[in-house]
Amino acid sequence: MQRTAPLQTRRYLVAGARILAVAAVYFVAAKVGLLIALVRGQVTPLFPPTGIALACLLLLGMRCWPGITIGAFLVNVTIGPSFAAVVAISAGNTLAPVCACFLLARVGFRPDLLRLKDALALVFVAALGSMLISATIGTATLAMSGALQPGDFWVTWSVWWTGDAMGVLVIAPVLLVAATRRWHWDIPLVRWLEAATLILGVLVGTIVVTRLPVTLLFLIFPLLIWAALRFQQVGAAPCILIVAINVVIAAEGGYGPFHGLDLLNTMITLQAFNGAATLTALLLAAITSERNEAERSLQRAASQLSDAVRMLEPYSLLNRGLFRKAFRYRDEQGDPTTGPTTPPGPASS
Repeated sequence: MQRTAPLQTRRYLVAGARILAVAAVYFVAAKVGLLIALVRGQVTPLFPPTGIALACLLLLGMRCWPGITIGAFLVNVTIGPSFAAVVAISAGNTLAPVCACFLLARVGFRPDLLRLKDALALVFVAALGSMLISATIGTATLAMSGALQPGDFWVTWSVWWTGDAMGVLVIAPVLLVAATRRWHWDIPLVRWLEAATLILGVLVGTIVVTRLPVTLLFLIFPLLIWAALRFQQVGAAPCILIVAINVVIAAEGGYGPFHGLDLLNTMITLQAFNGAATLTALLLAAITSERNEAERSLQRAASQLSDAVRMLEPYSLLNRGLFRKAFRYRDEQGDPTTGPTTPPGPASS
């Protein structure tokens, strides 16, 4: 009993520290995301805390959910229309990632994103599906509290859903890959140079195509394909983050392909592009990882089979030698009733 009490106290302290850490990270990330808020200073097209919340639930467990609620409440309490609305919005911001985590567990999701089913589940179940909860609860709360005009409901809802979904699609893969990978630093210099060239190309390319007066966003896809095929999730996740941040900034400022679009069309274009880019990169990375794992499995099987044949070969030679000697002895001795089968040699004089 004396040992059990300190262990329980330590567990409680660790759990409390995790909850406070999640709340602090959520709060800081939310303040950063709200810098580009488009509606009432609290609805943004990229809300990083949603992705952070989902990653924390997947990596640390469901027990850290109070940290999400605390962080969401502290963020909204200074900008919410009323205390009741703040409570409702905080509940929606907590319920969406919790439901996403529960649904991902039901489909057998693995945080390493090495399988095709994991990438599909993250995009469709967690991002595009579960984030409908927070967007609907939050927008309905603003409308019922009188902080939102009835005609602005669907525009605000589209921005809210886009922001939460983008938080999952952009932030969660980076955190999950960083936490689940075994990092090896003894990599050839050529690979480091290739990675640096890729990151620089994605950054410069995205900035250029989002500032041009013509729509050339599709030019980003070859770079994302390069990242997925050559570096799998380790390259795809950060490239998606770079692309999404620059495209969101362009959408918020009305640059390039977003020039002249109203808020609803801007959100539709933004969500369609970021969703397609994320889906392309993550699916290609997962398919490449599965192919590489299949090749490694075949190589291991071939190696094991070769070792087995090599181990059996001496016994096979020995068996063939023994049988050969037995047959030779039988031929020399012959059957007891008929005598030897080998004809006798010439008689000596």
